Amino acid sequence: MQNEILWKSDLGNGKFKNPFLFADYSDPDVIRVGDTYYLTASSFNYTPGLPILTSHDLVNWKLVNYAIDNISEAGKRHEEILKSFDIPRHSEGVWAPAIRYHDGMFYIYYGMPDEGIYVVRTKDPLGKWEEPVCVLEGKGLIDSCPFWDEDGKAYIIHGYAKSRIGFKSILGIFEMSLDGMKAITEDHFVFDGNDPKHPALTIEGPKVYKRNGFYYILAPAGGVKQGWQVALRSKNIYGPYEIHTVMEQGNTVINGPHQGGLVDTVNGDEWFIHFQDKGLYGRICHLQPVTWMEDWPVMGVNIDNERLCGEPVIECAMPNTGVHDDITYLQSSDDFEGGIYGLQWQWLANHYENFVRKNDNKGLILNALKLYTDEEPVLWKCPNVLTQKLVCPEFEMEIEIDIDGLSNGDKAGVIMMGGQYAYAAVSLRNDKYELCYYESCGSDSDKKDVLVEKDELDIKDKKKLMFKMIFKKNSKDKPVLNIFYSFDGHEFEKTACEFEPSDHTWVGAKTGIFCISENDNSTGFAKFNNVKTKSL
Repeated sequence: MQNEILWKSDLGNGKFKNPFLFADYSDPDVIRVGDTYYLTASSFNYTPGLPILTSHDLVNWKLVNYAIDNISEAGKRHEEILKSFDIPRHSEGVWAPAIRYHDGMFYIYYGMPDEGIYVVRTKDPLGKWEEPVCVLEGKGLIDSCPFWDEDGKAYIIHGYAKSRIGFKSILGIFEMSLDGMKAITEDHFVFDGNDPKHPALTIEGPKVYKRNGFYYILAPAGGVKQGWQVALRSKNIYGPYEIHTVMEQGNTVINGPHQGGLVDTVNGDEWFIHFQDKGLYGRICHLQPVTWMEDWPVMGVNIDNERLCGEPVIECAMPNTGVHDDITYLQSSDDFEGGIYGLQWQWLANHYENFVRKNDNKGLILNALKLYTDEEPVLWKCPNVLTQKLVCPEFEMEIEIDIDGLSNGDKAGVIMMGGQYAYAAVSLRNDKYELCYYESCGSDSDKKDVLVEKDELDIKDKKKLMFKMIFKKNSKDKPVLNIFYSFDGHEFEKTACEFEPSDHTWVGAKTGIFCISENDNSTGFAKFNNVKTKSL
């Protein structure tokens, strides 16, 4: 199923506009292998994780795979893995990856803030990736980037999470085995952004490169919402490093410009991909031209020649990569052909075969499962909520559900997730169908789902229900969600939903579908026939 046009970056006239991905691909990193570019990003608690996107022109991207199926702590017993990540650990899990290609193998390194630095690898990035391996165990080790040097040594440079280790604004380094699978030296500090001689508070997300005899560490500093990009350089990988600001917000509306990766084209041009924090929309992706000046990589446009510092570009000529992809859009609609959900969908935590019932025809059958531990269901704590990113500023999404398979105690519906969230659902209780609207309240640890509205439904022989989620700005220029329902797809009734969603820590709001139960052994299910999304 094709979307209506959602977000178009390729303007079709030889130019593109930023962001090139209006979607929450946080902490992006990118490489080129031949004429193909590969991008990955943080996935936190969502599975499958470590998305793989490909492009040939750096502007039109397709989501083609994931590097990990579920989140596991390599080396631990299966039972311990289940206990740890089978219930959502929001904004934990897989942080800030770096993707590299070395000696015929693709590698992705990532930090898990409570566990350590991990790596997955493969010879075929569109196929199956190997199981994760822990390169260095330890709390607070994040934002890891590998580097294979010309002298046959290999390193990882990384950041530290203050919430786990007690300090920040410092980058660390350790040597690893040549196969990239294990630390072989102790971890050392390589740059201290707290030093008043070269301040770089909140420096993080380092990416390592080498050019003209210099080692370069490209990294954001100053914080996610209001920071800037710096470059460190040294003739020795262990430093000492010079520091220079190479891009800042300037006179643009692009706040941040935060963490990303440097990549070249076949003709030697270089570009920088980074994210911008857009609140409830998450961390959306921008593409900047790079100009080398006095051995510094100056990013963006309107370059200050004295300061050697640029600002983000809004509109720009397409990169000269030698290949121009067809104009593409991130997928949001889904026919669930063969009972399978598309790559855009991710679960709130680890997922398993019993979440979905086999169906050879169209339609996704979600089993009604009780996987929460609270007395009352709280969707925040349910792994079997299937979500997708917002992929444009305003949209309308229609979701058709066959509810004939629900058993007493089951509930199926649609949701917009975030730090706080709202959902509408059909529940079956005492053989009576009810339309319920809920909003969440409370902090992460004591989150509750509060019933706002409940109406008994006169279902009779109507066992199909269509929800319509309309997300657009109100008169105060704030994006608001309204949810409607219909039995015929033509006449819709409005629920009580007038909801302003929010992000959660480092993750944007998401839409989703679910089917849960209050009973331990429910045999019920709901069939989601299709999802149709169009921009407004």
